[in-house]
Amino acid sequence: MRWWDGGAWSPHTQREHPRSVLLEQPVLVVRQRTKLVELTNEYAVLDGAGQQVGAVVQVGQSSLRKAFRLMSRWDQFLTHTLEVRDAAGPVLLLTRPAKLLRSRVLVVRPDGTPVGEVHQANVVGHIRFDLVVADRLVGAIQAENWRAWDFAVTDATGAEVARITKTWEGLARTLLTTADDYLVRVHQRLPDPLASLVLASALTVDTALKQDARGLN
Repeated sequence: MRWWDGGAWSPHTQREHPRSVLLEQPVLVVRQRTKLVELTNEYAVLDGAGQQVGAVVQVGQSSLRKAFRLMSRWDQFLTHTLEVRDAAGPVLLLTRPAKLLRSRVLVVRPDGTPVGEVHQANVVGHIRFDLVVADRLVGAIQAENWRAWDFAVTDATGAEVARITKTWEGLARTLLTTADDYLVRVHQRLPDPLASLVLASALTVDTALKQDARGLN
């Protein structure tokens, strides 16, 4: 299967996989499950009508790792792996390797087939990420303010294809937990693998895309 990246047809091919219902939604709400003590990242994925259509669960954490997370903020610099699921089962596996300054998210199918990567392009100014497939740039994510609340998602031509917005969670929730909600609007049905990378970006914004500073911003 070849894909259109916004500028040209890919010279590479990928085996076609069944398309998840998550890739067909024009609106998704990524809702982090609220826990006073957050030892794992867990999210519910809702459609525009508020019905749950998927979930994201952090996997591969040992008891020692959970204890380390409870006692230290250094956990944010370690490797994180998230499994994206719909009602039929796993859809994508997202791995963010250990980072110091720049984040990178590896996206694969449940059978291990590579989809692409999300690379942090800068560490100063408005944060930006590149969407890469087989060393080819197919899109980008650009934070539109220093607080990293709003992200424009573009294809290889620079045209906006989606938007990710952090929704207000309320003062009490901000003080007690690190949970966030994100609203994802996809402007048009996207071809794969761009569609999967946009989904992956939206669902990992909490652990990989937003700035680490929290506060009340």
